[in-house]
Amino acid sequence: MRLLLNIIWLVLAGFWLFLGYMLAALIMCVLIITIPWGIAAARIGRYALWPFGREVVQHPRSGLGSLLGNIVWVVFAGFWLAIEHIVTGVLLCITIIGIPFGIANFKLVPVALMPLGKEIVRSRGRGAFLP
Repeated sequence: MRLLLNIIWLVLAGFWLFLGYMLAALIMCVLIITIPWGIAAARIGRYALWPFGREVVQHPRSGLGSLLGNIVWVVFAGFWLAIEHIVTGVLLCITIIGIPFGIANFKLVPVALMPLGKEIVRSRGRGAFLP
C-alpha cells in the first residue's frame, strides 16, 4: 500500500516539491556559510519525494542552535517552501482523490518552516502522515 501511495504522491506532488527543495539546497550550498541548511534541505527534499513509510520526529538533542538555525532558514528558504506546500495542498484538495495528499502537504508546512532539529525515521507500522 505504501508503494502505491508513494507512486501517486510522486506523480501528483512529490516531484515538484523535491525540485523546490533541491533548488533551495543548491542555493544554500553555493553560499558556503549556509551548507548545513543545504544538507537539511536535501534531506527534507528526499522525504518530500517519497514520504510514505517514513515520518518526521523531533531530534531529542535539538536546542537553541536548531532554533536559531531555523530562524535563518525561514528567512532564506523556509517561507518559500512552505508556500509551495500550501499551494500544492490547495490544488490537490480540489480533486477528490487528491484530498488526502493535500492534507499531507499541509502537514509538511511546519517541516518546511523548521527542518533543523528534526529527524526522518522509518514509520513503526503506521502511515507517515497519521498523528
